[in-house]
Amino acid sequence: MLSFYNTNTRESLDVCYYAHGQYSSKSLAKIDHILRDHRTEEVQHIHKGLLNLLHSVSMTLDHPVRFHIVSGYRSPETNAILRKRSKYVAKHSLHMQGEAVDIRIPGCDTRWLRNVCMKLKAGGVGYYSRSDFVHVDVGDIRYW
Repeated sequence: MLSFYNTNTRESLDVCYYAHGQYSSKSLAKIDHILRDHRTEEVQHIHKGLLNLLHSVSMTLDHPVRFHIVSGYRSPETNAILRKRSKYVAKHSLHMQGEAVDIRIPGCDTRWLRNVCMKLKAGGVGYYSRSDFVHVDVGDIRYW
């Protein structure tokens, strides 16, 4: 089970994406939609490993977790625009492959969230204290 709130579109989704040893294609499509590029409305398949990573993060808490999505999929056009505004946006961002997401959890300290994600050693973890979110991806293990 995963629960999302997109901070840009104000949409929510509670979905069981994996059960009985199988991924639900209907649920995956709903996740792809809520994590779409809200600027262009472009939808990209979100990497199943990323969803599994988010599920692992949620399992570390004693209560259901609703991930607040700051940024999910980004089209190349959106990524280029954001790169012009910020030095922290990677030219070959994994957001463009549906392999990265920027998250926060209401009531959860983002430093703690960063540490949880780092302990999982499942990919990259970036901590953005000023913007109060954590970047997670399923690329190489690295931290910033």
